[in-house]
Amino acid sequence: MESSIDNVIGLGLLRQPKEVYFGPGQRFQIPRIVESLGEHALVCTDSRMADTDDFAEIARTIESRGVRVSVFAETEPDLPRSNVMALQKRYAEADVDVVIGVGGGSCLDMAKVAALVLAHGGDIRDYYGEHLVPGPGLPLLTVPTTGGTGAEVTCIAVVFDADRGMKVGVASPHLEAYAAFVDPELTLTCPPGLTAATGADALSHLIEAFTDRSKNPDAEDIQRHLYVGKNRLTDMYCRTGLELLNTSLERVAADPSDLSARADTMLAAFCAGMAINTAGTAGAHAIQSPIGNLTHTPHGFGVGALLPYIMRFNLPARVSVFAEIGRIFGVADPTSSETEQARAAIVRVEEILAALGVPLNLDALGLDPQDFQFVAEQAMLATRLTANNPRPLTAEAIIAILKHGHGDDRSWWDA
Repeated sequence: MESSIDNVIGLGLLRQPKEVYFGPGQRFQIPRIVESLGEHALVCTDSRMADTDDFAEIARTIESRGVRVSVFAETEPDLPRSNVMALQKRYAEADVDVVIGVGGGSCLDMAKVAALVLAHGGDIRDYYGEHLVPGPGLPLLTVPTTGGTGAEVTCIAVVFDADRGMKVGVASPHLEAYAAFVDPELTLTCPPGLTAATGADALSHLIEAFTDRSKNPDAEDIQRHLYVGKNRLTDMYCRTGLELLNTSLERVAADPSDLSARADTMLAAFCAGMAINTAGTAGAHAIQSPIGNLTHTPHGFGVGALLPYIMRFNLPARVSVFAEIGRIFGVADPTSSETEQARAAIVRVEEILAALGVPLNLDALGLDPQDFQFVAEQAMLATRLTANNPRPLTAEAIIAILKHGHGDDRSWWDA
C-alpha cells in the first residue's frame, strides 16, 4: 500500500451487517429475524448475563416462535481458546441453524467464532490472521449489552491463546453479522466498572480510527487486508461518535440510569465499530494487549491509561486531525494555533477518562518497569495494529511511551 498517511485517493470503504436495529426496545425484533433463519438457535453469553431478566425474556420470545434455543453461558473475559473448544465439542453435531451473541465484546466474539467453527470445523487456530475463513459461517445475530466494544458490527474476533500467551485475531469479512440489535435499554444494568471500561474502549476506538494512517490501498490490497486505513466514510462515523461521547460518557458516569446518555454512548460505540472495521485500531491497542496479559486489568482501562501518552507520541504526525477533534469537542480556540487546538483535544480526552474513573498512568495498572522491554517486543508482533499508527512504532519508541506513561509524565514531548 502507498506509504503516504494522507488519503490521496479519496477512498471511502465500510464493511457492515446486512441489517442494524438501533434504539430502545429493538431487542424485540430478534425473534422475527431468528424465525426466518432456522429452527435451532445457539445463544452465546456469559454467566452474569444469563441470569438476567432481559436475557430470559429474549430466549422466551424466540422460543415462542417455535425455535429451539440452546445456551452457552460459559464465555469468559478475553475469550480463552478453551471456551471455543468447549462450545465446539458440545454443539458440533447439534444441527445449529443460527448463532446469537448476547453480552459484551467477548460474548459477541464467542458468537462469531462459534458461527465459524460450527460451519467449517477445524481448530480456531486454523483461522488466526486475515482472510483465512473459507466462506460464510452460520447466520450470526449480535446483541450488545455494553456501550463500548463495537463488536456487534466488526468482522474480527479476538481469542486469548494460553499456549501462546497472547491474544490473536481472527479477521474476515465472513465474520460479519447478519443483523445487529443495538438496544440501549440492555445497558442500564451494566455494572459501573464495566460501563467505564467499555466507554473508554469506545473513545479509544474513535481516537485511533480518526488519527490512523490512510493507506491508499489498491484493489488487491482491499481483497487481502481487513484494515486498509482511515478513509472518508470511517471519518464520518468518527466525527459523529466523538461528538456524542464528548457529553454522553460524563452523563453516564454521573447517572447510570440516564437512558438518553446510555443511548448516545451506545450509538457512539456503534460508530466506532463501523470505523475500526476498515480503519483498524493502532498503537494503544497493540501496547495494551501484553500489558493486560501481565496485569490482568480490563482492556478498556488499559487503552484508556495509554491514550494520553500515545496521543502525545502521535501528535506531530496528526496535528490537523487532533485540532479537528478539539473543535468537535468544543474546546479548541479557533484563533489559536493548530498545535494549541490539538493539545486542547488531548486534554479533553483526559478529562473524559478521569470522569469515568479510568486510571491515567500505567503505574496504577500495576505495570512493572522491568517488563517494558517484554511489552514492547510483544506489541511489535501485533503488526496488523502497529501498521495503522500514524507515526512509525519501534520497540524503542514503545519503551519511551511506557516510561512517560508509568511516570505520569503528560508534558508535551517528542519520542
